[in-house]
Amino acid sequence: MKKTLVICSNYAWTIKNFRLPLIHEFKKKGYRVEVITQYDGNEAYLAKIVDKVRPLKISRKGLNPINDFLTFINILWCLIRIRPCIFLPFTIKPVIYGSLAASLLNIQTIATITGLGTVFIKETWITILVKKMYLFALRNADTVFFQNCSDRNMFLEEKLIQPKQVRLIPGSGVDIKKFVNLETSSQFPEKATFILIARLLWDKGVREYVSAARKVKSYHPEVKFQLLGPLGVENKTSIPKNDVEIWHSEGIIEYLGEAKDVRPFIKRASCIVLPSYREGLSRVLLESSSMSRPIIATDVPGCRGFLCKVRSVDDLAEKMLSFINLTNAEKIEMGAKGRKKVALEFSIEEVCYKYLKVIESLPK
Repeated sequence: MKKTLVICSNYAWTIKNFRLPLIHEFKKKGYRVEVITQYDGNEAYLAKIVDKVRPLKISRKGLNPINDFLTFINILWCLIRIRPCIFLPFTIKPVIYGSLAASLLNIQTIATITGLGTVFIKETWITILVKKMYLFALRNADTVFFQNCSDRNMFLEEKLIQPKQVRLIPGSGVDIKKFVNLETSSQFPEKATFILIARLLWDKGVREYVSAARKVKSYHPEVKFQLLGPLGVENKTSIPKNDVEIWHSEGIIEYLGEAKDVRPFIKRASCIVLPSYREGLSRVLLESSSMSRPIIATDVPGCRGFLCKVRSVDDLAEKMLSFINLTNAEKIEMGAKGRKKVALEFSIEEVCYKYLKVIESLPK
């Protein structure tokens, strides 16, 4: 009988977009793979690939004792029924409540901290509570993967986990054959075009992006500023649709909606911008770098590139203006260096290898 692995994440979309290469590797190794996730329209696609998809009741609107208890019970009941050999939770609440449930059932757990979320941007009593929850939930986890050194170091310094549990991983990996190298200057649009690709949340730095766009347009009215990503995200920092419509009608921002495939938008852009307040390790920045596109990002955990100060409209505008003034040759060189780094350190093969290595080292 095949051994079963269970992957748990907050939405089916995140598994479809970030975990499929890992799932394919698990299947190649002979494991059954089941998924516990909230249904969002992508569960039917996953059902064709994994052995079973089970529903998850979860809220992403902060902490609610009743809702979160139901999430915990939901995961616990699924794990009781499945009895997997290994449990792999991703994203905040599945990591906390799922790791706790797996611990109660003595199921080996490999947790992945994909990012610390809004609650860690500014420390409040909720931040302290969440840290205590991580401490309690992860105490029996076999391995905890982190996607950047800052998050890892914070967990170690505050003794939320033990050093023997910790592994560092290069994000969720990038398929460098899919996100191909765009080397030539002919691939850059004539007019400088900046694009921010993300869920439309204030914490992604959208307010700063729009304000910086106003400043830059006062010097270069021909420059384009685009937004690509879903509206109406279930998150307390979600941006109202009306705000986006106002920016669009003013001609400051071109809102492109959302897309299943971001590659055509990256290809048509000159530079990808992500002024996020905090990330685990931004997938879109890695994908853009893989396609030899220069990036501008805030100097915070999980973001690397042409760095600007977090929450600073002036500094972000300055970096955009600096990019506009680069020669084509300098832009190409900047993109080429990003592509080289991604190919060497952030390939999907490297990510899969690290997970499989840990799984093979666990007691049978």
